[in-house]
Amino acid sequence: MRIEISTFFLHLNNKYLHMKKIFWALLISTTVISCATISKIGSKQESVANTKWTLVDNNFSGAKAPTLVIEGKRITGNGGCNNYFSDVVITASTGTFDVGNIGATKMACDNMMTEQSYFTVLEQVNKYVVNEGYLELYKDNLLLLKFKKQ
Repeated sequence: MRIEISTFFLHLNNKYLHMKKIFWALLISTTVISCATISKIGSKQESVANTKWTLVDNNFSGAKAPTLVIEGKRITGNGGCNNYFSDVVITASTGTFDVGNIGATKMACDNMMTEQSYFTVLEQVNKYVVNEGYLELYKDNLLLLKFKKQ
């Protein structure tokens, strides 16, 4: 009986060590991934001003892809149904991109909830990267929106 108990605990100990290794591997890989930085931020950014950008990677599926135009300290565009506008503060040297409260026209469309979700996400943006003709908008290090230069 004593041998069976010690074998049982040895088996449990091996399972515990295996689970501990898996836990640490997952913890380390998650930490490395979550601490990854956006390498382009802080480097010289391509100008985003006076360019029309069209949303790609579109989780906001509607008949018309949302657009974004940056003109000085203002953004304008179409959310898929309504035209919108807001103030924006962009700092190329640090990659910051802060959108103010968004105002929009009030046309009724089928995809109003989708458009409102797009506006909500756009207001959360605080960083940007321009990469090979694409404008990527982030909340910290999480990519929220990706636009293609038109």
